[in-house]
Amino acid sequence: MGLIIDNVSWAEARGLRLVGISDHIHYLTPATFRSYVAEVRRAAEESEVIVLVGVEANILDSGPDITDDFTEKLDYVIASVHDWFGVGEVHRYLERIKLALMDKNVDVIGHFGNIFPWIGYPSQEELLEIVELAEAYGKAFEISSRYRVPEQEFIKLCVRRGVKLTFASDAHRPEDVGALSWSIKVFERAGGKKEDLLFSDLL
Repeated sequence: MGLIIDNVSWAEARGLRLVGISDHIHYLTPATFRSYVAEVRRAAEESEVIVLVGVEANILDSGPDITDDFTEKLDYVIASVHDWFGVGEVHRYLERIKLALMDKNVDVIGHFGNIFPWIGYPSQEELLEIVELAEAYGKAFEISSRYRVPEQEFIKLCVRRGVKLTFASDAHRPEDVGALSWSIKVFERAGGKKEDLLFSDLL
């Protein structure tokens, strides 16, 4: 929500060095997508903050709903599960995550585990499989201050296995951009360092 330039202004006000703008892909047609990318690029030219343009794709049973013609114009792609599952159906959620981890158009998995309290928690073996797949395919996980996921032990596992992480305010209003205190705190408690972050070379 809000103008892109307003989001960038809040990033500047909070002293961020880097901000990613990631609209939901289902709100974008091919025409509005081109305008969206152009607007973010213009905001980047006018800002002292490094501004990257991305989208958040949906992970469906068939995989992430994003194609090459979109990704070639973006700096990164987040993919997230936005559907709901029944109690005990955590395996369905994990199967979708695996599809996204193996998809060449995806860079980051968004708010991993935000629905675990309602559908059930994976076993440690299942979580290890997810991290190993992320490691094999070079994917990252978002640490979401909005949803307060993933759990600290999962983040520790990512750090140990060299799987990159990102901070996410998941802002839906400009004034929430850069509200990252929970993400930073849990990252540091998990032993994370600057080199464990995606785009650390830009920070």
